[in-house]
Amino acid sequence: MYFDTIGTIGVAALCGILPGFIVAVLTNLLCSLFNSMAIYYTILNILIAGVTAFFIKKDYFKIKVKVLEYVLILAIIGGGIGSLFQLALLGHPQFQAIAETTEYFSYSTGLNYYCCFIILNILLNFIDKGISAVMIYIIIKVIPKEQRISIWNSGWMQRPLTTIEINNYRFVGKGVQTVQRRLTRLLITAAVLMTLIMGTINVQLYYKNQKLEYQANSLGAVKLAAAAIDPEMIDAYIKKGKNVPGYIETYEHLYNIKYETPGIQYLYVIKIVEEGCRVVFDVETDDVEAYKNGDLIEFEKAFYPYISDLLEGKEIAPIESNDISGWVLTTYYPIKNQENVTVAYACADVSMLYLSDYIKEYILKAGLIFSGFFLLIVAYGLWVARFYLVYPINSMAGIAASFNFESEDNKQLRENVKKIEALDIHTNDELENLYHIICKMAEDTVEQINDIRIQAKRISQMQSGLIITMADMVESRDSNTGYHILKTADYVAIILEALKEKGCYADKLTPKYIEDVKMSAPLHDIGKINIPDAVLNKPGKLTDEEYEIMKRHTIEGKKLLEKAIDTVQGENYLKEARNMAAYHHEKWDGSGYPDGLKGSVIPLSARIMAVADVFDALTAKRVYKDPMPFEKAMSIIKEGAGTHFDPTIVEVFVESEKEVRRVLKKYQD
Repeated sequence: MYFDTIGTIGVAALCGILPGFIVAVLTNLLCSLFNSMAIYYTILNILIAGVTAFFIKKDYFKIKVKVLEYVLILAIIGGGIGSLFQLALLGHPQFQAIAETTEYFSYSTGLNYYCCFIILNILLNFIDKGISAVMIYIIIKVIPKEQRISIWNSGWMQRPLTTIEINNYRFVGKGVQTVQRRLTRLLITAAVLMTLIMGTINVQLYYKNQKLEYQANSLGAVKLAAAAIDPEMIDAYIKKGKNVPGYIETYEHLYNIKYETPGIQYLYVIKIVEEGCRVVFDVETDDVEAYKNGDLIEFEKAFYPYISDLLEGKEIAPIESNDISGWVLTTYYPIKNQENVTVAYACADVSMLYLSDYIKEYILKAGLIFSGFFLLIVAYGLWVARFYLVYPINSMAGIAASFNFESEDNKQLRENVKKIEALDIHTNDELENLYHIICKMAEDTVEQINDIRIQAKRISQMQSGLIITMADMVESRDSNTGYHILKTADYVAIILEALKEKGCYADKLTPKYIEDVKMSAPLHDIGKINIPDAVLNKPGKLTDEEYEIMKRHTIEGKKLLEKAIDTVQGENYLKEARNMAAYHHEKWDGSGYPDGLKGSVIPLSARIMAVADVFDALTAKRVYKDPMPFEKAMSIIKEGAGTHFDPTIVEVFVESEKEVRRVLKKYQD
């Protein structure tokens, strides 16, 4: 039990994934001071930090099964993957006690040695990580919840967002490339490229340096070997070998040179002849049988370009070849007699496979070391991107998108400003500056909207006053109508609300449309201003000629309002006023006037006014008639459904009997 991940688990559980990663790296750097292998396990500690932060964030520690699952995952990471790392780096367990226990376990069960090693390590790590997790759980429980939340959220550069808010503010869509995705790809791509570039450069430098080092070693070895050989005895060594005095002592000297010089695979002495190489000495190796003195070895292909120089006894550069002796780097050094004539060559072969193995081991170790730092760098980059860019930008965009500037409630508008101010973004950079500008813009916008609404309300009141004044002017000329425009306007409002509540003509009955129709209703008889008083105020029944004159009030009203529309462009309520003034005497079956429109061709506002106008005419007192009882008037309206009136409008009007009676009673009183 080492408990070397207890700090990592604790910090990851209390502070989150990035602090956990940092402590994981620092822990392994510290452990490497007394355990040289610890640095290669950095990535395992980082994975443990990531798993811990994930389980804490998901609040899985409240579920017993999840706690066991958590400890098992840590055991597999620390014991299972850690065992594979040991085998890859060392080829055997790192610690003697573990090796002996594994051997006993394998012998007792008959299982494969390496499988037993992995299983044993997982079991040990299950206990190790389980105890660590329990200790950290106790420590964390001692810390007050408010402080734990504060520590966990300390990385936020704004008000911490809930999971729901993060999901709501996330900018997603088909083909969308989010900032976080782009930064993630950028970081990973940059890190991978830097890894490949630096790794390639390091491997090349390492390979070159090792090759030069082995080449220098081999050159030193052949020089020592050449100095140990008596050049005058070369031919005797070839012919008689061990029988020549001094042969064995020379061989032992060469043997010592070989095994004391790093990187040397073969050390031998040869004499170059036309047919090939005559063996003078060949130091024994563990894997290849040595040549006997006097054996003739043919030239390898790699040496063909140098045969003439070798026959002449010249010194040649090291030769890299892959033939009889395998992949080797060969160094030749001439052995010269007293006349300065080359009589033989001392030769050393450096195995390039050994060097290749060293390179593989170097790549493995460098990869393991760098992988931990790679994850830390990527995690830090993503953390910066998330807390300094993604979350602030998404939260500002999400709240701005939820702004309800159409609300008539000034308090609701103020809430828009409070929402974005509550984000409290403090990244201390350009983004924070943008945030403050947006807050100021939101506040200024609310103020401007309030000012505009105050002005709009004043204008609307002025318009309503002008409309009522104009309608009163017309009504004052008509002695037969009392409160007609006010009553019909109320009936129109009742019908509009009933249609909306029932879902009828939903595409048409927008809030703006309803407001326009209500405002325009008093102008439906504006055309009567051009009807002569003799016709307009006649107490008796109108003649046919007089009735035709009276009917012209629809056309006159349309003309008046179209002139107003041309003067005041864009005022939709005047367009509905024109429709009601022109067509409120049209009938559903097409028998009305002035144009004989039929069915839904008649504007909806005019169909509504038709019901309101007729009902008021039936229930109102005139100089020439008494008011009709409510029930009879309503009966006539019902009978007119489908002929005179739009059936749907009649239906909702009848269903609104209670509201209609209230209006009628108000004006009767």
